[in-house]
Amino acid sequence: MDGIDVKEIQPTSPGASEQSGAKGRTPVPELLFGDLWDYAPAPQNTSHVKIAPRYEHFIGGEFVAGTGYFSTLNPATEERLSEVPAADDEMVDRAVRAAREAFDKRWSKLPGSERGKVLYRIGRALQERSRELACLETMDNGKPIKESRDVDVPLAAAHFLYYAGWADKLDYALPGATVSPLGVCGQVIPWNFPLLMAAWKIAPALAAGNTVVLKPAETTPLTAALLTEIFQEAGVPPGVINIIFGAGASGAALVRHPDLNKVAFTGSTEVGRAIQRTLAGSKKRLTLELGGKGANIIFDDAPLDQAIEGVVEGIYFNQGHVCCAGSRLFVQENVLETVLRKLTHRLASLRVGDPLDKNTDVGAINSSEQLEKIRSYVDIGCAEGAQMHQLACELPDKGFFFRPTFFTNVVPAHRIAREEIFGPVLAIQTFRTPDEAVQKANNSPYGLSAGIWTDKGSKLFAMAKALHAGVIWGNTFNKFDPASPFGGFKESGFGREGGLHGLLPYMEVRG
Repeated sequence: MDGIDVKEIQPTSPGASEQSGAKGRTPVPELLFGDLWDYAPAPQNTSHVKIAPRYEHFIGGEFVAGTGYFSTLNPATEERLSEVPAADDEMVDRAVRAAREAFDKRWSKLPGSERGKVLYRIGRALQERSRELACLETMDNGKPIKESRDVDVPLAAAHFLYYAGWADKLDYALPGATVSPLGVCGQVIPWNFPLLMAAWKIAPALAAGNTVVLKPAETTPLTAALLTEIFQEAGVPPGVINIIFGAGASGAALVRHPDLNKVAFTGSTEVGRAIQRTLAGSKKRLTLELGGKGANIIFDDAPLDQAIEGVVEGIYFNQGHVCCAGSRLFVQENVLETVLRKLTHRLASLRVGDPLDKNTDVGAINSSEQLEKIRSYVDIGCAEGAQMHQLACELPDKGFFFRPTFFTNVVPAHRIAREEIFGPVLAIQTFRTPDEAVQKANNSPYGLSAGIWTDKGSKLFAMAKALHAGVIWGNTFNKFDPASPFGGFKESGFGREGGLHGLLPYMEVRG
């Protein structure tokens, strides 16, 4: 392996800014990386994945033809994969009525042990069809196949299996209290983790005895469509799980339906605010898991090589399409030079390209709209005076791709340090003392996640206590378990998913 040639270059013409992934934009400094290992292509075989040319709504255990069909694209190739219908008010009403009938006549009356068996069969089916689900998730979403295969699908199955165990133990969940299901739950999920978010929403709701109407994101409907087959195979009674497709208008129609008992939403803070306004004054329960601007804090006594891996995992995993991404990096001033050198070296090893290639680390941005948003924030960061550093690699001719990027010389007032970019863009700041680190980390309207890197356990726990974030990792980042609750504070929403805490929003608790 030849030595990595790292040199900072200053583009002198607008055309040179193509290296940043933004043609004709303001020239910006970048890092150019030289010879690296050459990897032979290792594409995942997708011959076993059967994608229908059209999918329909799944209501009352049957497939229901809709109207207003729209296409879903492979973001890595821009090729059409399939098409799905957009649910209107009438279709939403049909789905909610099916869920209400199933709740009143079947699911709520079923013993918890029987509900648990159904959830267990769903979890096992996810494991058995894991290769198919992983490929489909990557093709529809753009994330690397190794992430779909090793993270999304196993965690989705684990959530169903975990809540299968809770279904017959609800009477022991809260000693001295009596619990009962709420009724019909409307659930709206995002495009960054389509399968996993479906599992996060559906599994606890069903375990508690509720029925659901789920609307996946318009750009990633295909794993939800495949789930309908799994639900049928697992023996889910008709109407217990209903899946409707559509964009924002369909989600809004579901949220405002008068016969819902609970709304669960994961997505942007802006939409979360709109949902709160819609439900104000109603008796509907609500949980919101919204945006984030997570802080990753590296102290001078941290295991720096391990911390660098956590930084990469925190911001470049899933192309940065993670609400709890560590998109703000705070480094103790006296180790900044070492951290930047190690981060630069590690960035050079990341492989950007075909998500179905098992060597790929950073796949495709989910949509052209999201790609343009990321590009605009990078331009803003440069215009504000931050120093951009970017992996100079060739990108595929087609598809929505963006190079892993980080900014130095960032100040708290910069928009790239305050606003959620939802892409592979990291903003780096420094601090001198723990108090300063806490002050800077908490200087955010968001409060979803944080990471702390230090060799001192007392410092780690003191920092965790002082940080305003719902999920805090110590010497790791982006690690999840179905038994562990997840959620945020402030503009990152309220309510928890995962663990016993994830059951509570789906239960009526008395006593």
